[in-house]
Amino acid sequence: MIDWKNELKQALARAEAFAARHPRALTSTVVGLLGGFAVTAFGIAPLAPNAEDLPQYLITEPVRTLDLDEQLSALAAHQMALVRNDQTRASDTADSLLRRMGAFDPAAAAFLRNDQLGQRVLKGRVGKMVQLSADADGTVRSMIVRFPAELAEQQATHFSRLSIERQGEVFSARLETVPLQAQVRLGSGMVRSSLFVATDEAGIPDAIASQMADMFSGDIDFHRELRKGDRFSVVFEAMTADGEPINWGQTSGRVIAAEFVNNGKSHAAVWYKDSATGKGNFYGFDGQSKRRSFLASPMEFSRVTSGFAMRFHPILQKWRAHLGTDYGAPTGTPVRTVGDGAVEFAGWQNGFGNVIFVRHSGERQTVYAHLSRIDVKKGQKVEQGQKIGAVGATGWATGPHLHFEFRVKGQHQDPRVIARASEAINLPASAKAQFQATVASVKNQLSAAESMGVGVSGAD
Repeated sequence: MIDWKNELKQALARAEAFAARHPRALTSTVVGLLGGFAVTAFGIAPLAPNAEDLPQYLITEPVRTLDLDEQLSALAAHQMALVRNDQTRASDTADSLLRRMGAFDPAAAAFLRNDQLGQRVLKGRVGKMVQLSADADGTVRSMIVRFPAELAEQQATHFSRLSIERQGEVFSARLETVPLQAQVRLGSGMVRSSLFVATDEAGIPDAIASQMADMFSGDIDFHRELRKGDRFSVVFEAMTADGEPINWGQTSGRVIAAEFVNNGKSHAAVWYKDSATGKGNFYGFDGQSKRRSFLASPMEFSRVTSGFAMRFHPILQKWRAHLGTDYGAPTGTPVRTVGDGAVEFAGWQNGFGNVIFVRHSGERQTVYAHLSRIDVKKGQKVEQGQKIGAVGATGWATGPHLHFEFRVKGQHQDPRVIARASEAINLPASAKAQFQATVASVKNQLSAAESMGVGVSGAD
């Protein structure tokens, strides 16, 4: 048998000798803890019983299985619940919305028609997110409706949640303003016809697709150079309402990183915000900025209906040089300035209709014509990407579109050539180490997005 008392004395003697050689408070504390541990270890170990000596008991209990009739009765007594999700449409009535979601409940429809809060489900904007819970017979138990916050200044950070509950035959409604939550998501796809068709198939929001087109516009002409079989992977931040991704204007989220393979050549970029300056921008993985002094387009990604070339004029009925680019888009589509500058003219001018002239540095000038609305004044300073008006069909126009021109020293130039040749805004040298760490992180996410195939998924 082990003489644990003698062993303990020897351990404590060695500890005291060690403490004498290292007379620090921390060392003494550690030695004291080790001594206490030694007491515990030697004091308990000999008292532990042998497992073979412990008494053993066998307990049996019969398990009764319900026969088939009892199981069917239990299933019949269980209340089945139906949960459906949909979005409101312009043609919806209270009855048609409930029917489309699998509910047949006149009392619920009457509440949506007559209650002050219940009416909010179908009033106002369409596309509200509706979640409905109903019994198997179509009786509505609850509804949750989510839509943008009513105050414009809250729409980038909050959403409205309208909750409708049923207690017996009585309905109650509650309206709340709730913070949005950001969620990182991965997406990938392949181009078969157009960029937007491909991103729709992959479940990627239009606003994210537009950002991708913008970030790679200096590398790829998405109007002329897109090829069938081109591939893309994207990591983006989606804003969610109660975990449900949304696509409401300002709340559409931001691209974090993306890779686009066009005609066999890969282009990659990442969003990076410099902690020193507080400014963010898209950069290639080599640290070269994707943002240039001029954007390639005065509109978020749109189709070009007439490029910088000769064309048959639809009104004058003759061939003549078309010294600009036409962008077909619905009336009211926002128009942005392609670079920093000052408004030189804003008003009506003959065939241009409502037109804006912006003066830039280096004797450069841009023209935005046929506008339905002008949002700036002569002499006003404007920044790249700022909304200055809206698409229209004023002046000599056969339909709604934007006519855009780029002039250098009074001479018309192809705006896309100018944009690609314009000055890049590069990454500060002091930020390169942190930037490379960011690139290493997003490369793994892009690889995961590419490996998942066409579609979108969440990311940790």
